[in-house]
Amino acid sequence: MKLFTALLLLCCIHAAAQPALIPEPKQLSWGKSELRIGGLSVRSADFPQEAARLSRLLEEQHLPAPGTKQPAFLIRKKPMGKEAYRLEVNAGGILLEASTAQGAFYGIQTFMQLLHEGAVPFCKISDEPAFSWRGYMVDVGRNYQSMALLKEQIEVMAKYKYNIFHFHLTEDIAWRLAVKQYPQLTAAEHMIRNKGKFYSEADMRELIKFCADRHILLVPEIDMPGHSAAFKRAMATDMQSDSGVVIVKNILREFCDTYQLPYIHIGGDEVHIKNKNFLPEMTGQLHDAGKRTIGWSPGGNVGAETIRQLWGDAGVTDSTFSYIDSRYFYINHMDPLESAVSIYFRQIGGRLKEDRNMKGGTLCLWHDRNVRSEEDMMRMNPVYPALLAFSEKAWKGGGVKGFQVKITDTAAFAKFERRLVRHGKEYFHQKPFPYTAQSNLKWQLYGPFDNGGDLSRRFAPENGDLPKPAMEATGGTIILRHWWPLVQSWLPPQKPNSTWYATTRIWSDADTTAGYWIGFYNLSRSPATDSPPKGAWDKKESKVWVNGTLIPPPEWQHGGQKGQLETPLTDEGYEYREPTPIQLRKGWNTVLIKAPVGSFESRDWNNPVKWMFTFAPAPVDE
Repeated sequence: MKLFTALLLLCCIHAAAQPALIPEPKQLSWGKSELRIGGLSVRSADFPQEAARLSRLLEEQHLPAPGTKQPAFLIRKKPMGKEAYRLEVNAGGILLEASTAQGAFYGIQTFMQLLHEGAVPFCKISDEPAFSWRGYMVDVGRNYQSMALLKEQIEVMAKYKYNIFHFHLTEDIAWRLAVKQYPQLTAAEHMIRNKGKFYSEADMRELIKFCADRHILLVPEIDMPGHSAAFKRAMATDMQSDSGVVIVKNILREFCDTYQLPYIHIGGDEVHIKNKNFLPEMTGQLHDAGKRTIGWSPGGNVGAETIRQLWGDAGVTDSTFSYIDSRYFYINHMDPLESAVSIYFRQIGGRLKEDRNMKGGTLCLWHDRNVRSEEDMMRMNPVYPALLAFSEKAWKGGGVKGFQVKITDTAAFAKFERRLVRHGKEYFHQKPFPYTAQSNLKWQLYGPFDNGGDLSRRFAPENGDLPKPAMEATGGTIILRHWWPLVQSWLPPQKPNSTWYATTRIWSDADTTAGYWIGFYNLSRSPATDSPPKGAWDKKESKVWVNGTLIPPPEWQHGGQKGQLETPLTDEGYEYREPTPIQLRKGWNTVLIKAPVGSFESRDWNNPVKWMFTFAPAPVDE
């Protein structure tokens, strides 16, 4: 690259350590050395805004100012896909090529992950996404999020090449979107939580611009005609009534006139459609206004022009429709350690990459349950680990069909996990990042033992008499049977009233006390699930021993309390309570897990039967 002259650059003669890139590029080859950066000058006649962005990012690295020689980093235009880029680093400098500013932006994000302690390894990268729709959704109708928290998440989205921010604005709990014609919609007295908290026109414009500056499209959702109890309280009428139809049309007309956005999500799910003309009239009005519409599937009666966003069991059912996949991409239902596993192994929409029907996917955060503070939504849900895992999946594509929560290709997952853990330590050390390495945890599973409905019944493994293991499992969270039948868990179909055991060994260099994540029932943050009973890990008589010593459960703050949506969670999940202290002795330590189950029939939908256990070393702040 004689066109570019490095300034204040020295090429190291030793091989550079390979950075951890997420998402991993489509094509990547490493060189044998690295570029030591003492200062960089950035030049681009084609993409001046992206060049200025990169210059600002480099300034934040506190690198010395560039000298008077030719620039070392050139960004130039070259024909390729809209979101594609090429990046090369060698002794002559750095070249980034793209056909659009968006592609250049993605190349810059990759470069900033390559840059470490003033050095960039030699490499050649040719990259583009497998899916054009790479989204993240937040529900602010149930629990309001401040502008600062929204921007924090959008910044993370940008760094990991997301391009869709799905903004779920209206709910039964509260209507959060300011409407000039109907200020009563956002009146405090019509909200159940975060009373008086909503997004003004100025807020919306600011968020739209904040997203656009990072090449992210804001997609607003005004849910209709379901999830609209707040609308009914404020307007004293149902959306599907004659008067309600007029009001909703006025709201949509004002929204289209106020904000220049190409997509509007109309919801349309979980409601009895009494007025068959309601959704066709609403989508028709939006289409006439030049907008594209999206609706949940399964959902209401919308036409082929409306994109289906999948949330139920079924996938692509009609080749004339376009789809976005959100099935089992709900962060609020995921155990933190399971989140990275299930997302990593999934195919989006049952596809290896985008096709004419499947545009991509959207990861969703539905925290239905009330919270003490907005930070709890980030602590109690694996938001950032899941965002990084989904970034890899949506950008690279691939995966296996169906839904699974078990580590099947341990070597491949371990490579991804190493990158995930490194990102957690390097970029999220001041943010909640509930994840710890688990691909090295190997369990021997023993069972099934028929407990006859007596979950406390003891079997041979509790006396140290271990039979031949039935199988080996890998991970910190082992889901024996998932609450959603479509999800592939570790065990084949089981009979009720069964008990399984699991063992593993832990090495310790010295006698010490270490913190561990332990749990037997990871509460989803959506239903009104009961708290664990006092004096027990769960209602199934689950137990854990380390070196033969029974590990007591926490002293629950709300032990035995019946679940209520308005009662915030406090310590029910291992990821948001203090780790359990475990006494380890020097050398090998033996762990025994007992996991019984009775009936697979849940008492109600708020308390699904989750047959699982988690045992993993808690992450340590460095």
